Amino acid sequence: MGFKFYVETSQNKARMGRLETPHGAVPTPLFMPVGTQATVKGLSNRELAEVGSQIVLGNTYHLLLRPGPERVAALGGLHGFTGWRRPWLTDSGGFQVMSLGHRRVISEEGVEFSNHLNGDRTLLTPERSIAVQEQLGADVIMAFDECPPYPASRDYLKDSLERTLRWLERSLAAKTRSDQALFGIAQGGVEPDLRRRSTLETIKFGLPGYAIGGLAVGEPKEKMYPVVDLSTDLLPEDRPRYLMGVGHPEDLVAGVALGVDMFDCVYPTRTGRFGYALTDGGRLNLSAARYKDDPEPIDSGCDCYACRNHSRAYVNHLVRAGEMLGLRLLSLHNVRYLHRLMERARAAIAAGAYGEFAREFASRRWPQGEPEWFADAMRRAGMW
Repeated sequence: MGFKFYVETSQNKARMGRLETPHGAVPTPLFMPVGTQATVKGLSNRELAEVGSQIVLGNTYHLLLRPGPERVAALGGLHGFTGWRRPWLTDSGGFQVMSLGHRRVISEEGVEFSNHLNGDRTLLTPERSIAVQEQLGADVIMAFDECPPYPASRDYLKDSLERTLRWLERSLAAKTRSDQALFGIAQGGVEPDLRRRSTLETIKFGLPGYAIGGLAVGEPKEKMYPVVDLSTDLLPEDRPRYLMGVGHPEDLVAGVALGVDMFDCVYPTRTGRFGYALTDGGRLNLSAARYKDDPEPIDSGCDCYACRNHSRAYVNHLVRAGEMLGLRLLSLHNVRYLHRLMERARAAIAAGAYGEFAREFASRRWPQGEPEWFADAMRRAGMW
């Protein structure tokens, strides 16, 4: 099976589709859990499959440092090395250009990092990023880009998007494997004219898919969602649209309404490791004393292993006692919650009822009334 994407049905801007890869077909819209070190923290492959994970994301920068792409390639690529035989996506290392800003120097050639393991200098160029991703063997790979921080000056954003376009050209020229789909990444911050320019220039490359990068990096949601709306208006209808680094439930509901197909974030597992559970009503702090004697499941509407078998009181005990099982159960629940949210979103689109689904979600998430940014996203999508 090669790489294909179909939009099966839509409601206004929201789409339900199917993404075919060499390692299986997956439904969209979907959420991808992040396996930075070739593992979704705390969860086994069997658990990921049981909660409904479709694609796992691996991190090029971290896997370059250890165990090294040569070792992964020799052991069958990410699919063979990890035993996760379903699709993989690898990022390019571009996010670390921002997140490790204190450890890197940017030039036209690429980015030189003082790596966080031993301080050695590591040069990541578009060519090196693609070579590493080809060795890792993911189904979807990303062009090397510069993810600018927020806030950033217009001059910085302009220089960054132009460099990202040049790096995209070099990434495409360096690509040799025909069984991997290369996605381009549009930048431009929250400046509409720069975002428009970056998106229009990026889609000229005729790639199998496109990502909306440089968002969810600290900007207000009131500025983020007009940019998402603009981006999905400009991106081709017959290619998947990937909103990078976004994983809060309300962001997924708004992003799907605006035509996004793919999301990823460390949020569900990181939140679980801090003792929090995701629900439609918001996060529950399962370390709080109020749950010590609570016999209810974490979320009565959830079908995950933790909710089927354990009470809030038991999870509270595990978290307060520092037992790793508690944090694993919460991570498991949180990943399942986001997958269920996407299942519900797909069903709502198929039924032509996404607006009603979003209203019901908002009424549970914000009983006193949804924030204006969310309502604005729904209006932009034609749902409200």
